[in-house]
Amino acid sequence: MKHDQQRSGGLVYSTDSGRMCPGCRQPLARCSCSQAKAVPAGDGIVRVSRETKGRNGKCVTVVKGLSLEAAALDKLGRELKALCGSGGTARDGVIEVQGDHAEKLVAHMTRAGWVVKRAGG
Repeated sequence: MKHDQQRSGGLVYSTDSGRMCPGCRQPLARCSCSQAKAVPAGDGIVRVSRETKGRNGKCVTVVKGLSLEAAALDKLGRELKALCGSGGTARDGVIEVQGDHAEKLVAHMTRAGWVVKRAGG
């Protein structure tokens, strides 16, 4: 019974390290087991859009289509948030930056060598 409890439960988030792998119980950035999420496969095009739906009318710029590992995604997220002077998050292959910064992000990512498209309205 104790063995089954270890498999089904456990630490999934740590305030020190962020999200934890359920298999090896290491931070996802340092996980080496097969239970960690694989890098999302995309078509090679990064899509930048503006969303307000489900956010009480507040605008968020969303960057999707990045095929990066968690550590690289987090680093790019911090860079983009600093560029815009805003808060936000980077998780599950998506970077969200608070505010309407779509044009600024498209220009910056194009200069950095990404293939970028403006999605949405």
